[in-house]
Amino acid sequence: MSAEPLLLVVDDEAGVLRLMKLELTAQGFRVITAADGEEALRLAEEQRPDAIVLDIMMPGISGLEVMRRLRERSNVPIILVTAKDKDSDKVRGLELGADDYVVKPFNPDELGARIRAVLRRAVAAEVDRVVRAGNVEIDLNRRLVHKNGEQVSLTRTEWLLLQHLAANPDKVILAPELLSKVWGPEYRDDLQYLRVWVSRLRAKIEDAPAEPRIIKTLPGIGYMLSTDGGAES
Repeated sequence: MSAEPLLLVVDDEAGVLRLMKLELTAQGFRVITAADGEEALRLAEEQRPDAIVLDIMMPGISGLEVMRRLRERSNVPIILVTAKDKDSDKVRGLELGADDYVVKPFNPDELGARIRAVLRRAVAAEVDRVVRAGNVEIDLNRRLVHKNGEQVSLTRTEWLLLQHLAANPDKVILAPELLSKVWGPEYRDDLQYLRVWVSRLRAKIEDAPAEPRIIKTLPGIGYMLSTDGGAES
């Protein structure tokens, strides 16, 4: 990351864009702007910003849909901006991958502080994000999985499921939490759905999927990615 982080600010209100660009530039950021979701996705791909400030309520492609598409290919820090002071909107945004949020109207200095905070966390997260479990290596930064040195091809859903488990190695993740994070809160009680996807993932990374050593089940509780290679009892 350069001494002057590059920000992509997305909002459909021209006046808001001008104000945020002025204020954030004065705080030491380099700022590019987008007035809609399509332009935001294009600039994110072309310019590779260090962080994105993204308005939720936009015509056409909403901010949440923009974030969903970005999360398919990038871990760039995203701060959502919303005019709605509702807990449900905040929770939904965070579940879909936002790093933080601010509610309009907001103090520009507070926004700058929040941007610097998510940038610090992003830098810290880059230090060591490779998880090894037996003969499987999971690179959380590059979104790559290798088994016995060979790359494993995963679908987006399989990767998201493995990502949430690998981000918390040797810790039990509750089934409803996994369902909410990967598929959305409306799926949090669909345990059979989760079992099917866990089975698919095991078929790709386990030596013996019927006797899993990496993704372990805790009946009635959830799942855990084990780094010790021990067989499931």
